Amino acid sequence: MPIDRQRVEQFLFREAQLMDEHRFDEWLALWSEPALYWVPSNRDEIDPAREVSLIYDDWVRLQLRIARLKSGFAHAQEPRSRMRRLISNIEIEEVGDGEIVTHSNFLLAELRRGKQDLFAGRTTHRLRPENGSFKLLSKKVLLVNNDEPIDNLTFLI
Repeated sequence: MPIDRQRVEQFLFREAQLMDEHRFDEWLALWSEPALYWVPSNRDEIDPAREVSLIYDDWVRLQLRIARLKSGFAHAQEPRSRMRRLISNIEIEEVGDGEIVTHSNFLLAELRRGKQDLFAGRTTHRLRPENGSFKLLSKKVLLVNNDEPIDNLTFLI
């Protein structure tokens, strides 16, 4: 079955919107076990079992991250960041068992307490078709500046 590019793109755009609008439960509902949400540090291709990552969440840690963000006790997100991101250069490939891998570039503008930051990078999503849409199996975010100090990465990137 050929890949429906528009459906894949709409899924990625929807995920971006949910993150930007802090719609945490809806964002978490996009995921399926086994989940892996990974933001490497220092280099693009590291072994997360041997080196520090900015984020390395499995399904349980992902749920804990969302619970903390919703709790009101995520002080680095009080007030919450105002964000908007652009997604571009989307590449889509079928990898077997109906799963799809996407690679895309993003640019995220974040404003918090009068300070604006820009984050840019490349995201790889692993998706499984389900009920006319997709479920996220894994997400890897390679920040352009992942080898530089990052002040506030307490939101969904």
